[in-house]
Amino acid sequence: MKPLNLLLAMVLFCISTLTFATPVDTYEFKSADNQKRALSLAHELRCPQCQNQNLIDSNSPVARDLRLEVYKMVDEGKSDDQIIEFMTTRYGDFVLYKPRVEGRTYILWLGPVALLLIGLMVVILFIRKQRSQTADAADLTPEQQAELDALLKGSQPEADNGKGKKS
Repeated sequence: MKPLNLLLAMVLFCISTLTFATPVDTYEFKSADNQKRALSLAHELRCPQCQNQNLIDSNSPVARDLRLEVYKMVDEGKSDDQIIEFMTTRYGDFVLYKPRVEGRTYILWLGPVALLLIGLMVVILFIRKQRSQTADAADLTPEQQAELDALLKGSQPEADNGKGKKS
């Protein structure tokens, strides 16, 4: 087989395997509004098997079955709340990407805000401490200032004598 033909065959094989990687749902909705609503709901629900993908993005058989279940329930006229309640009673609150605000989920909702406030407080305290330390180091007593001035005046002529005059 010629190298060009072999390369072409390999490219076509790779392309053909990619087309089988994405599943296509061929569910016929009763209306376009039902389709939009069902897709929106499927985007909000997490795949129980994959755990990091919603029902639309997941390729697992469980996600496919749950997508079809959501599609059927939307076409049957069930409300979004009824569908979400069905999914959460069956699979738990884990299937919700946005957990409900309840007593047991307050830490999920308030935890990031609390951590941000604690972090800001630590940064503010650190900055204040650094500023007070540099201010304390800059304050010299009159005796220390006089000693510093004497040292600076005494060392300048020696430095000038060595550099400025040529013998």
